[in-house]
Amino acid sequence: MKKNPIIWTNVLLFSSSFLVAAVAAPYYALTIGFTAVEIIAMILCMGYCGIAITAGYHRLWSHKTYDAHPILQWIFAIGGAFALQNSVIHWASDHRDHHRHVDDNDKDPYSAGKGFWYSHIGWMLRDYQGDTYNNYNNVRDLQKNPILAFQHKHYLSLALLTNIGVPVLLGFIFGNMWGMLLSVGVLRLVLSHHFTFFINSLAHIWGKQTYTDQNSARDNGILALLTYGEGYHNYHHIFEYDYRNGIRWWQFDPTKWLIKSCSWLKLTWNLRTVPEDRIAQAVAKMQLKRAQQKAMLLPNSEQLLQLLEQEYQLLMVKLQAYYQLKKDFLQQRRAALVNQYNASEFAQRYQELKEHLQQQQNHWQRLTAAFQ
Repeated sequence: MKKNPIIWTNVLLFSSSFLVAAVAAPYYALTIGFTAVEIIAMILCMGYCGIAITAGYHRLWSHKTYDAHPILQWIFAIGGAFALQNSVIHWASDHRDHHRHVDDNDKDPYSAGKGFWYSHIGWMLRDYQGDTYNNYNNVRDLQKNPILAFQHKHYLSLALLTNIGVPVLLGFIFGNMWGMLLSVGVLRLVLSHHFTFFINSLAHIWGKQTYTDQNSARDNGILALLTYGEGYHNYHHIFEYDYRNGIRWWQFDPTKWLIKSCSWLKLTWNLRTVPEDRIAQAVAKMQLKRAQQKAMLLPNSEQLLQLLEQEYQLLMVKLQAYYQLKKDFLQQRRAALVNQYNASEFAQRYQELKEHLQQQQNHWQRLTAAFQ
């Protein structure tokens, strides 16, 4: 069977940078030692590259979860070239195909169904896409963006300027060229690459499927720490147009925090979120599905399945009533139709429904937990 041709540019880039990071950087650290300035510079540059990919390449352009000021777009476009992960137009084209055909070994560019190595880096080492490699029909909207068109046209120049120019400039300023080239130049690049690649590989293997099991994506808090919040991948694959990945206040998602903070400065706007009721329904549906799978293995399975279905339907009724009341009130308030009497009546009714929903959710949690 004929194999796809090797992309030697990628093979040489990934192998040489990895060898330098794995051999030369540790040797330098043990014999000479990296200074605090070099370590801080590497962390800051790695953070800039990572945020440019997550907030820019991914959430802004691939999924259009919010709009951004041109200043912010330029910052992300340059940071993406610094991250050395191809142009926005090419990156977003691959990523949109990934979401449209997730886990399809023939159409998903980095399908997890082909294994860890392939989804992590193997898909970039051979020409698996063939004639479709430069087919950007799914990103015509991005091609109309002059900032992205410029970055795509001059990507190689921007990549060389940032990946060589930044470490050299820092080395000149702080008087240690080799230390900056190894830390900011190579080690930063390799870590930035593989942390991003973990989303294509580990985030489809390791973690929880809280919201859906219709694809292989997982939520993983540890990966979120390494990927600026992208580790909540199960949520992202079912609700890809939400500007957040970690939707709870305690979930580590600095990309979300940055986007939200920039909205206060009028640098971002039209931040898209998924309604709370849809999220709650997705969670309950998965809990029902897992409980049903366990119940089918137990005695009196028919009665247990019937009980689960009844309790689930009751939960859905109370959930829909609660969120519908909340939605109606907000619409009336925007239309200036709420007076003092309406507000008082709403508050009482809202509190009643909230308590009933909470009771039913607690009961549902206990019921489904019994099947764990």
